[in-house]
Amino acid sequence: MAKKVAKVGVKREKGYLYYIDKQGDISRAKMARGGKKKGKAKKEKVAKVGVKKESGYLYFLDKAGDVSMAKMARGR
Repeated sequence: MAKKVAKVGVKREKGYLYYIDKQGDISRAKMARGGKKKGKAKKEKVAKVGVKKESGYLYFLDKAGDVSMAKMARGR
C-alpha cells in the first residue's frame, strides 16, 4: 500500500499531468490531446516540497493532492 510522504494539498486543474520531478517538487505539464499541434510541453512547478527519493519506490500525487510513495513491483 501507499504511504504518505508529505502533506501538500495541491488542487488539480483539468488538462494537466501532475508529477514529482527530479528535485522532489510537484510539477505539471499540459497534456497532449489528439488533433492538436505537437510542440514542446511547457513545464511549471506547482509546489516546492523537496522530497528525498529512495530507490525502488514510486512517488506520485494522490487524490488528496499530497505526495505518496509505494513499493515498485519488479521481477515477477
